[in-house]
Amino acid sequence: MKKYILLTLIALLTLPMQAAKKQKAQQVDSLGRKIKTGWNFGVLPSVAFDADLGFQGGALTNIYYYGDGSQYPEYIHSIYAEAAYTTKNYGIFRVNYDSKYLIPKHRLTLDATYQPDAMCDFYGFNGYQSIYNQDFHKWKKDPEKMGVLTDYQSRAFYKYKRDLFRFAADIEGTIWQNIKWNAGVGVLGYMIDECDIDMLNGKKNVYDPDTDRYAQKAMNKNVEGLYEKYVKWGIIDENEAKGGWHPYLRAGLTYDSRDQRTCPTRGIYADAFFTYTAAFNAKYGMQANAGYNHLQFNFNFRHYVPVYKDRVTFAYRIGTQNNIAGKSPFYMNTYLNTLFIQRVMYEGLGGANSLRGIMRNRILANGFAYANVELRAKVAKFDIGRQHFYIGLAPFFDLGVITQPYKLDEAAIKVAYAKDVVESTALALVGKAVVPRPLGDYFALDENNNFDQSHIYMPHMAAGVGLKVAMNENFVLSVDWAMALNKQDNAKWANFYIKMGYLF
Repeated sequence: MKKYILLTLIALLTLPMQAAKKQKAQQVDSLGRKIKTGWNFGVLPSVAFDADLGFQGGALTNIYYYGDGSQYPEYIHSIYAEAAYTTKNYGIFRVNYDSKYLIPKHRLTLDATYQPDAMCDFYGFNGYQSIYNQDFHKWKKDPEKMGVLTDYQSRAFYKYKRDLFRFAADIEGTIWQNIKWNAGVGVLGYMIDECDIDMLNGKKNVYDPDTDRYAQKAMNKNVEGLYEKYVKWGIIDENEAKGGWHPYLRAGLTYDSRDQRTCPTRGIYADAFFTYTAAFNAKYGMQANAGYNHLQFNFNFRHYVPVYKDRVTFAYRIGTQNNIAGKSPFYMNTYLNTLFIQRVMYEGLGGANSLRGIMRNRILANGFAYANVELRAKVAKFDIGRQHFYIGLAPFFDLGVITQPYKLDEAAIKVAYAKDVVESTALALVGKAVVPRPLGDYFALDENNNFDQSHIYMPHMAAGVGLKVAMNENFVLSVDWAMALNKQDNAKWANFYIKMGYLF
């Protein structure tokens, strides 16, 4: 999809509320930071435009309660709410609650999210084993051929429709000092289908093969996307092709010696946990009958090393997620499990929440590992009224690799592909289909035209820099610029991300 994004931050509003009477002199903590008390609000409205998602309007807020400030910069209660929607059916509707004090000596997090996505990214299985062709979804004319299109297929070629509902309840208790136990329950509901081309085209861009053959906005319904081809060729099983509902149980251990949660300046955070997920599908019955109950293992290690006081911190994260029993449906392998939900979405791997600069969900496999390295510097600190701000910069490097690839049945895929070519050729004569491209346009092939396995374990890498604007240590607006180091991960020279909080 050729994407144009204009994100305008209208205002950063601070609406402080103090639970106690105004103090004569504000106290400071051991690092000289002025202590916050009572209730504090951060509100961020935004306006956005995307060629495929349409115009977006919405707002988010983070409400913190610090009480008497004795635990600052830790908060007593945090309530996060976000609502945003576009004219072409992409939305975020989320409420999150986090506290270490509602249940004494336990941390409790509750999250409810609904996220419709009319054009969710899908680039095939096993990373570099799947070929990415920018021209397939980036519309352009070849000036030397006087208007004849090159390889263009559709703006929706690497997309499918995915609506996600999520509810999660997670709790943490102390075993001894910094060692914690963790448990959680939740449900993930995926509703999946091919893209609704009529909706994306809109009433003004109805496709006409005679007049709109080269039109950028009007997409041809007869052009199948990669998701549709994977279903037709049997790579994606019919039991998982339309999604399903997945209740899950989670348990693990955590070690946490960080000095704070939002922007640690020192300490270690590490966790290891198991997630058991069941499976139900309204159309095909229990997915468990096809082996879709599964058990996954996650390990994460984060280290925050102070370089200069609390102003400069070297931070890095390494982690892995692997399927150790059963079969995970393809759409759940895009989800990065976590003990505590703090973001609207945890995509793995590729995108703003895992590998910045690399296309969202580019690395899709049964198991993967990743690393993120940042040098965080607070370059300016200042107050506006009674609110404390800082501006930070954070150059970073991200890396991801596949540890458990999909085992593709090459012979069966080639048979299904050949049958598809024959059937599509016949239908193409009457304008009801488009003939598939050569198989080498979808999969990496060796000199004998067999699937090339050597690309699977190659690392995916990206680098960039982030700008942070923080209020009262916890409300952090993050703007990241990142670039993939391999054009197979993103042919664009740069990607921008605007989100809340640090990546880790």
